[in-house]
Amino acid sequence: MQNPPAFSLPLFDRLGDRLEADVAAGAIAGADLLIGGTGGEIWRRTVGFRDIVAGDRLKPDAVWRIYSMTKVIVSFAALVLAERGALRLDQPVADVIPAFTSLSLLNSDGTRVPAAAAPTVQDLLRHTAGIAYGYLGDGPTRRAYEADGLLTEDLDNAAFAERIAHLPLVHEPGTVWHYSHATDVLGRVLEVAGGADLQGVLDETLLGPLNMADTRFRISAEAAGRVAQPLPQAPGQRPAFHDPSLSRRGQRGNGGLVSTVADYAAFLRVILAGGSLDGVRVLAPASVQLMTADHLGTTIAKGAYYPPGPGYGFGLGVAVRLAAGEAPFPGSVGDWFWSGVGGTYFWVDPAAGFFALLMMQTSSAGQRQHYRTLTRAMIYAALDAP
Repeated sequence: MQNPPAFSLPLFDRLGDRLEADVAAGAIAGADLLIGGTGGEIWRRTVGFRDIVAGDRLKPDAVWRIYSMTKVIVSFAALVLAERGALRLDQPVADVIPAFTSLSLLNSDGTRVPAAAAPTVQDLLRHTAGIAYGYLGDGPTRRAYEADGLLTEDLDNAAFAERIAHLPLVHEPGTVWHYSHATDVLGRVLEVAGGADLQGVLDETLLGPLNMADTRFRISAEAAGRVAQPLPQAPGQRPAFHDPSLSRRGQRGNGGLVSTVADYAAFLRVILAGGSLDGVRVLAPASVQLMTADHLGTTIAKGAYYPPGPGYGFGLGVAVRLAAGEAPFPGSVGDWFWSGVGGTYFWVDPAAGFFALLMMQTSSAGQRQHYRTLTRAMIYAALDAP
């Protein structure tokens, strides 16, 4: 096991005090920040309120809507099934979901033309399948999603993937990184390959072995009192934070899970350790390396909206750092990260031997970026040189 990194704990406390001050100033309702290594927790601070309106203080067992951090868990589960021979990364999606046999794009005049290539499971994992994201942009493909109405319906994963397959692609498969509903479709691929609904597949491949009992698409009514809430939102503000205790057909691989700090930290810890830890092996080191390597290279273009940002490529469900510079925050070449639209964020730095996990709930895009950059700068400031 890798030796734990050397940090200045007083400098960590300065970061914790900053979060406390932001709660006191009314900037955020609360936050939970954990830094860990393969040996477990290194430092943690839980501040503020679970529900500021009710005056309920935040506790370490709070449940968080993790939104797009769901994608990383689903991507990891896909690699587990690939190791078992239940699917292949170079396999056409149409092998698993026949509706993906006949895909099309829109001409400038609105007519459809057949797609020249067939998306693969790897394309779903790296957002190069040509699928659009119904929440982004205002082009003709985005308007087709809106007209279809699938985003406002509670569809199970089979019906959702079927509807996606009949909507136009925004790019030829395999040519452009475009943030998309690809992981939603991947969720359906996992259901077919794994022989269960997506929650069941995740439970069997990952959540059960790591005892991640609080990572669910739906929680019990009793657990609803642990769900962290954002500051009061204006009408129509996005994301509209849903009630995870309500029954839904959809188990969206793109962003439907809730989790806890303890659960998600266990997940990050096992990946940092190479796929096995404390006698439990969930993935081979070679698959972890595959997941966290760049899969875009120089041939795949990057869409106008590219949340990995400068200095980062993209692996299988995660952004991967390719350069020491370019990004406006510190890190190591080979570190990888992802985040959620509700304010959650993590990164893993294998070279330095640690991960950081920030849980908060906010609707402000500027605020989400602020805390991602701030925590990076202040955590690396506390890291002593080897």
